[in-house]
Amino acid sequence: MKNICKTLNNICDELFSLKNSDKAKGLQRFFKTGKGEYGEGDIFLGITVPLLRQVSNKYLDLSLGDLQILFNSKIHEYRMIALFVLIKKEDKRAAFDFYLKNTRNINNWDLVDLSAPKIIGDYLLNRDKSILSKLARSNNLWERRIAVLSTFAFIKNNNFGDSLKIAEILINDEHDLIHKAVGWMLREVGKRDLKTEEEFLEKNYRKMPRTCLRYAIEKFSEEKRRAFLN
Repeated sequence: MKNICKTLNNICDELFSLKNSDKAKGLQRFFKTGKGEYGEGDIFLGITVPLLRQVSNKYLDLSLGDLQILFNSKIHEYRMIALFVLIKKEDKRAAFDFYLKNTRNINNWDLVDLSAPKIIGDYLLNRDKSILSKLARSNNLWERRIAVLSTFAFIKNNNFGDSLKIAEILINDEHDLIHKAVGWMLREVGKRDLKTEEEFLEKNYRKMPRTCLRYAIEKFSEEKRRAFLN
């Protein structure tokens, strides 16, 4: 804390002035920060995302060295500020490389979801995407979720192949957060190309985790949902 305040005094002071202890307690429960849970050790100040975006816009000139200090903090909001700034860096290659070096610090699902499509996905849109297959096979939960969520950028550009490839790699993943992420991306594919989603589901629905399947078919008609679930 002292090093952060010394290096980034204005951010430190501003965030602590916005601290909400009651909201922080709720967030620590919601993001599973207890011992043995996926967010173990994460500390929240209880600041809303819109407020964090506003604060981050004042500090877009922070260097990667400054962002590293924020990333190394146990305080969730510090890491989120760092991601908001990193998203807006003009040097997209530098942001991409820096992000991949810090996946250990992008360690809760909200941090992944707000950043992976914009920093990893957008950068890889017209580039080799093999890094995503590597991340999808990682032992690190958050790297696997980064692999899935990065493909959201491709889906938005009507490129579905890599999303389906990553979904197949992760179809037997053991973690609920991956089930939800894969199902969500399949649903997004279906919003743009229902036939492509249905073809994938017809091939894979019997071996998909129930949560993943439910997320994927959420927008289907009741009749079609029942057909897949039964």
